[in-house]
Amino acid sequence: MNIETAAAQLEALGNPTRLTIYRTLVRAGDHGLPVGKLQLKLDIPSSTLSHHLKKLIEVELVSQERQATTLICRANYASMNGLIGYLADECCADAEGCAASSEATTEAA
Repeated sequence: MNIETAAAQLEALGNPTRLTIYRTLVRAGDHGLPVGKLQLKLDIPSSTLSHHLKKLIEVELVSQERQATTLICRANYASMNGLIGYLADECCADAEGCAASSEATTEAA
Protein backbone atom coordinates (compact mmCIF):
# COMPACT_ATOMS: atom_id res chain seq x y z
CA MET A 1 0.00 0.00 0.00
CA ASN A 2 1.19 3.52 -0.68
CA ILE A 3 0.73 6.63 1.42
CA GLU A 4 -1.86 8.16 -0.95
CA THR A 5 -4.11 5.11 -0.73
CA ALA A 6 -3.77 4.94 3.06
CA ALA A 7 -4.52 8.66 3.39
CA ALA A 8 -7.62 8.38 1.18
CA GLN A 9 -8.93 5.41 3.16
CA LEU A 10 -8.29 7.10 6.49
CA GLU A 11 -9.96 10.27 5.21
CA ALA A 12 -13.04 8.26 4.21
CA LEU A 13 -13.18 6.61 7.62
CA GLY A 14 -12.70 10.00 9.31
CA ASN A 15 -16.38 10.80 8.81
CA PRO A 16 -18.54 9.47 11.70
CA THR A 17 -21.36 8.30 9.40
CA ARG A 18 -18.99 6.48 7.05
CA LEU A 19 -17.17 4.90 9.98
CA THR A 20 -20.50 3.67 11.36
CA ILE A 21 -21.49 2.26 7.96
CA TYR A 22 -18.11 0.57 7.57
CA ARG A 23 -18.13 -0.95 11.06
CA THR A 24 -21.64 -2.26 10.44
CA LEU A 25 -20.49 -3.94 7.23
CA VAL A 26 -17.40 -5.37 8.92
CA ARG A 27 -19.66 -6.86 11.59
CA ALA A 28 -21.95 -8.34 8.90
CA GLY A 29 -19.21 -10.66 7.67
CA ASP A 30 -18.65 -12.04 4.18
CA HIS A 31 -22.37 -12.13 3.34
CA GLY A 32 -22.63 -8.36 3.67
CA LEU A 33 -25.93 -6.51 3.93
CA PRO A 34 -28.53 -5.42 1.41
CA VAL A 35 -28.60 -1.63 1.07
CA GLY A 36 -32.19 -1.50 2.36
CA LYS A 37 -31.35 -3.46 5.49
CA LEU A 38 -28.27 -1.30 6.08
CA GLN A 39 -30.40 1.81 5.76
CA LEU A 40 -32.99 0.50 8.25
CA LYS A 41 -30.33 -0.68 10.67
CA LEU A 42 -28.59 2.72 10.71
CA ASP A 43 -31.77 4.80 10.33
CA ILE A 44 -30.32 7.18 7.75
CA PRO A 45 -31.91 8.53 4.56
CA SER A 46 -31.19 6.56 1.39
CA SER A 47 -29.57 9.55 -0.32
CA THR A 48 -27.20 10.00 2.63
CA LEU A 49 -26.35 6.30 2.66
CA SER A 50 -25.75 6.32 -1.08
CA HIS A 51 -23.42 9.32 -0.81
CA HIS A 52 -21.32 7.72 1.95
CA LEU A 53 -21.24 4.29 0.32
CA LYS A 54 -19.95 5.89 -2.89
CA LYS A 55 -16.97 7.31 -1.01
CA LEU A 56 -16.21 3.98 0.71
CA ILE A 57 -16.42 2.20 -2.64
CA GLU A 58 -14.09 4.76 -4.28
CA VAL A 59 -11.35 4.00 -1.74
CA GLU A 60 -12.00 0.24 -2.07
CA LEU A 61 -13.07 -0.31 1.54
CA VAL A 62 -16.52 -1.49 0.41
CA SER A 63 -17.76 -3.44 -2.58
CA GLN A 64 -21.27 -3.79 -3.98
CA GLU A 65 -22.81 -6.67 -5.87
CA ARG A 66 -26.20 -6.81 -7.50
CA GLN A 67 -28.18 -9.98 -6.81
CA ALA A 68 -31.36 -9.76 -8.90
CA THR A 69 -33.04 -6.61 -7.59
CA THR A 70 -30.99 -6.38 -4.39
CA LEU A 71 -27.74 -4.46 -3.99
CA ILE A 72 -25.45 -6.18 -1.46
CA CYS A 73 -22.71 -4.18 0.29
CA ARG A 74 -19.65 -5.87 1.75
CA ALA A 75 -16.59 -4.72 3.62
CA ASN A 76 -13.43 -5.35 1.62
CA TYR A 77 -11.43 -7.24 4.26
CA ALA A 78 -8.28 -7.44 2.13
CA SER A 79 -8.25 -3.65 1.83
CA MET A 80 -8.97 -3.24 5.55
CA ASN A 81 -6.14 -5.62 6.47
CA GLY A 82 -3.83 -3.79 4.07
CA LEU A 83 -4.56 -0.49 5.81
CA ILE A 84 -4.07 -1.99 9.26
CA GLY A 85 -0.83 -3.60 8.12
CA TYR A 86 0.37 -0.35 6.61
CA LEU A 87 -0.20 1.43 9.92
CA ALA A 88 1.44 -1.27 12.02
CA ASP A 89 4.20 -2.70 9.79
CA GLU A 90 6.94 -0.35 10.86
CA CYS A 91 5.86 0.12 14.45
CA CYS A 92 8.90 1.19 16.46
CA ALA A 93 11.24 0.52 13.52
CA ASP A 94 13.48 3.40 14.58
CA ALA A 95 13.13 3.06 18.34
CA GLU A 96 14.77 0.94 20.99
CA GLY A 97 12.57 -0.65 23.63
CA CYS A 98 9.29 -0.03 21.84
CA ALA A 99 6.33 0.10 24.23
CA ALA A 100 4.03 -1.35 21.57
CA SER A 101 6.12 -4.51 21.14
CA SER A 102 6.51 -4.83 24.91
CA GLU A 103 2.72 -4.61 25.35
CA ALA A 104 2.15 -7.24 22.63
CA THR A 105 4.62 -9.59 24.36
CA THR A 106 2.97 -9.02 27.76
CA GLU A 107 -0.54 -9.60 26.36
CA ALA A 108 0.54 -12.81 24.66
CA ALA A 109 1.87 -14.26 27.91
